[in-house]
Amino acid sequence: MHASQRKDEIVAMLQKRGFLAFRDLEKALSASPATLRRDLDQLAKGGLLARVHGGAKLIGDGAKGAPSGPHLAGVPFSENVTQHLAEKEAIGRAAAGLCTVGEAVMIDGGSTTLQMCPHVEGLNLQVLTNSLHIVNALLGQPGTRLSVPGGAIFPEQNIILSTGGDELMPRFHAPKLFMGCAAVGPHGIMQADVVLVAAERRLIDRAEQIILLVDSSKFGASSGNVVCELADVDIVVTDSGIKAEHRAMLKERKVRLIVA
Repeated sequence: MHASQRKDEIVAMLQKRGFLAFRDLEKALSASPATLRRDLDQLAKGGLLARVHGGAKLIGDGAKGAPSGPHLAGVPFSENVTQHLAEKEAIGRAAAGLCTVGEAVMIDGGSTTLQMCPHVEGLNLQVLTNSLHIVNALLGQPGTRLSVPGGAIFPEQNIILSTGGDELMPRFHAPKLFMGCAAVGPHGIMQADVVLVAAERRLIDRAEQIILLVDSSKFGASSGNVVCELADVDIVVTDSGIKAEHRAMLKERKVRLIVA
């Protein structure tokens, strides 16, 4: 079984149980203990689980017994994070390569932007993020400085959003904003919930460059709440599954395309 498939299986098992004993993992997957420990370490570094004595537990919105709270429309993070994982890992690695040592960046919450985190270690970035998953993934990195906005926690996505405007947003300006979306179409980049749209527009106002991280399955949709036009995006990082028509769409709007 390929490493990405094993990781998908591990996350899927955790979503069903909340806790996974290492001995059960060994029985379920045909891999050596050293390989499974490495998979768990990588998933923990990516903020998808927490290592505990004897196994691993799901963290954040996917954990059993998570507190209820305000909800957003769209696919919950715990479902989205397991979809197209290999492509998202490649996209995250390529996006991290766009960062320079010591700069300030904004990383919007999402299952694809989360995959940047293991690859920015050592860059001493100053990061503003609204994602508790990303905070968890970056906390252990020496030299990475973190800021978060104020607001309500939306458990299904594990992000912090202010519904009242700019008053809870730090005074922060960054050369680059890394963000994901629910869909990409000729009308622009889209999200399912208007609250998320408003929050992302506030981030866009504070950035010099908009860098969209999106796997190729998100292209082609033409409905949803528009965050911004495609022409406002500077760079799109996606995978090799992107169709020729969508490459042409980006080229027509003078968006730089990076295929991971």
